[in-house]
Amino acid sequence: MYKAIIVDDENRSVETLRIILQQFCSNEIEIVGTANSIDEAYTLIQTVAPHIVFLDVEMPHGSGFDLLERISKPNFEVIFTTGFDRYAVTAIKFSALDYLLKPINIEEVIEAVSKAKKRIEGKHTQNNLEHLINNLRHPRDKNNKIPISVVNGFQFVPVNTIEYCEADDDYTYIHLTDNQKLTVSKNIKEFEDILANYDFFRIHHSFLVNRDYIKKYVKGEGGTILTEHGHELPVSRRRKQEFLEWLSSY
Repeated sequence: MYKAIIVDDENRSVETLRIILQQFCSNEIEIVGTANSIDEAYTLIQTVAPHIVFLDVEMPHGSGFDLLERISKPNFEVIFTTGFDRYAVTAIKFSALDYLLKPINIEEVIEAVSKAKKRIEGKHTQNNLEHLINNLRHPRDKNNKIPISVVNGFQFVPVNTIEYCEADDDYTYIHLTDNQKLTVSKNIKEFEDILANYDFFRIHHSFLVNRDYIKKYVKGEGGTILTEHGHELPVSRRRKQEFLEWLSSY
């Protein structure tokens, strides 16, 4: 049985989530407290030492991210709750953490709790939260790391070691500067969203490239680029003009 708290400034949201958890996850977690603000949540966490925190991203007097920054070594699993805030969702995905979009869906709650339990048992929680906090403090630092799913968890790969990403239906190949190729069971659009702030550009429906490793552009109908490590990648005709404007704006 895992102890959980709910942090949300809206009482109706707290009650909705509490009811879902009590009805569908009562054999796995026990709700030991709720809080409506960052200050209340900070005190509650120190008092009850929860295993899982359901944390609203947007609150009137500070975000859920602000709360995490106040805790020096977070040792609990976080499941964020949020309306669709692209910045928040991207940051959360970037750190291999979970989130629930409002209005809360029962099946998604059950799945998120199951994932949280696995991360707790695999002792990945603290590393993931530390990555999130570091990424939030330095949002464009290419030393930040992206989570890559592996058999027993996640491998965190520095953004500055990714040369380009290649799409293959619902899979993506991550090509690294040391010639490693990682296969991930996510489509390339997810990586396009996550890496948008790190000078990556979708030059083709199949390719997402890191500006730092573009060595040369060769004109053509769409054209091609040559990377620093000798890879030749096509630029689609549809994306050519936007790509050239992006390239010249550096």
